[in-house]
Amino acid sequence: MRPVSSRDNPLVKHLHALATSARERRKAGETLLDGAHLIAAALDHGFPLKRVVFSDSAAQRTEAADLLARVSGNVDCVSLNDTLFAHVSPVDSPSGILALIDIPAQAQDAAQVPTGNVVVLDGVQDPGNLGTILRTAAAAGVADVLLTAGCAQAWSPKVLRAGMGAHFVVRIREHAEVLSVLRAFSGVKLATALAPGARPLYELDLAAPVAWMFGAEGQGLSPALLQAADALLTIPMQEGIESLNVGAAAAICLFEQRRQVLAARSSAAR
Repeated sequence: MRPVSSRDNPLVKHLHALATSARERRKAGETLLDGAHLIAAALDHGFPLKRVVFSDSAAQRTEAADLLARVSGNVDCVSLNDTLFAHVSPVDSPSGILALIDIPAQAQDAAQVPTGNVVVLDGVQDPGNLGTILRTAAAAGVADVLLTAGCAQAWSPKVLRAGMGAHFVVRIREHAEVLSVLRAFSGVKLATALAPGARPLYELDLAAPVAWMFGAEGQGLSPALLQAADALLTIPMQEGIESLNVGAAAAICLFEQRRQVLAARSSAAR
């Protein structure tokens, strides 16, 4: 493990820039993975690491030794004192282990149409919400997530941390040509909205592939996306409760569909 001890070191300056600036991440085409679990998830899915950085205290832990054993000889490993590591950490409570990776090119052409379930996110700017939805989509078996231009940067360290490895499982398309994709999508296009004609989620047949559309809290979906929907839905809630967090709403919808699909398979197998 190579020690680095100065804030003036070019690597330290570069890591700090990636941790704090979306512009620098776009310019460099790189980002940071925070924490041993996320880094292990990248390795498990064959995602290449460019460099691994440890704090001095974290380097003494068993998880650091395990990670070193996996990357030894293939990846440059650097150690920083705890104060310097906190300076380059993208989070307030540093984990002690970071990895530098390239942000992948778009997995698909921006206008390519998914054949299975897809999640469309419009203006979801909170990194925690975006990462949670990506993680939920992966857990529910959704292969594609499309983001409009108003969403948070999908490969930012905070979104990556909230996604807990989902980025290496789902296909993420940022700045996607969402309306073009939806026009060609062969399944059902459903949007969550408090509007006249919206139907309760639990009354819908979700057997066919669905394009699920979720908007930012407060603003909701854009008028263009609402018009593109085949149907609007609501999630039945206790009287007096105005709304749900968008991450919670997405989880309820995706797992209601998964419940219906698994129930249908179980019935067919009997």
